[in-house]
Amino acid sequence: MMQFSRKQRRLIVPMNAMSDVAFLLLIFIMLVALINYRKEVHIDYPLAADSVKKVSDKKNLEVWIDKSGSIYLNGTKSSLGDIENTVGELYRTAPDTRIHIIADRDVPFVSVNAVLEILQLLEYRVVTFVVRETGGPAASS
Repeated sequence: MMQFSRKQRRLIVPMNAMSDVAFLLLIFIMLVALINYRKEVHIDYPLAADSVKKVSDKKNLEVWIDKSGSIYLNGTKSSLGDIENTVGELYRTAPDTRIHIIADRDVPFVSVNAVLEILQLLEYRVVTFVVRETGGPAASS
């Protein structure tokens, strides 16, 4: 009786395909990292000496007010009507969302007061003012 034996082949992994997959993975990670990009407005934060409390970064809506009194909602220029609509919808869907008011140190109080009046009219109570600690990074109080 005759016995047959198989020749064993050596497996070769193509390195070209591996480098292509690695570059595609790198591009995918870079694109996903850009999705969470936070738009910011250049603000000169007011200083706070005492009673600064740090709050969570999750479930926030940011209202930026720059030196000229322009209002931005999460980094996008908005009007007071846009803020009223957005906050009203937010109050119905996620009432525990915290609103951060980030105003420039030299902004006229009239601009800040206009936003506060809208929040007061809507009876929104979870509001913080973002300030910079003396000698430290920005914090919420």
